[in-house]
Amino acid sequence: MRFLFLVFICLNSAFGFTQSAEFFVKRPLIKFPKAKEGVVIEHVFTVTNRGELPLMISDYEVECSCTKAFFSKDSILPGEKTTIKITFDTEGKSYYQDRTILLKTNTKRKTEKLRFKVFVEPKG
Repeated sequence: MRFLFLVFICLNSAFGFTQSAEFFVKRPLIKFPKAKEGVVIEHVFTVTNRGELPLMISDYEVECSCTKAFFSKDSILPGEKTTIKITFDTEGKSYYQDRTILLKTNTKRKTEKLRFKVFVEPKG
């Protein structure tokens, strides 16, 4: 009987350690229509925490300052949603652009990706 009790306690503890926040976006890749160079395009991603612990997004990384991400640093409770607005300044950019936003999170992977593609028509 004691053995079964110890097994139960160990399994319960093991499952407790596997709890985490889970980042979910229905469409993590957005394909924008053609854009003319010089415009700023934007998109708002809706993020859901499908995990069992609060989700934290602490920072982000992008390839260049032409791409920015705006989000709340407040924790997202399990089952709750938040938004992340991304902007891309096409000034000085041309042709096919493929950008990734790496979000620093408290998920198991530690980083989550959002991505967009756009074809920028150059000036003149």
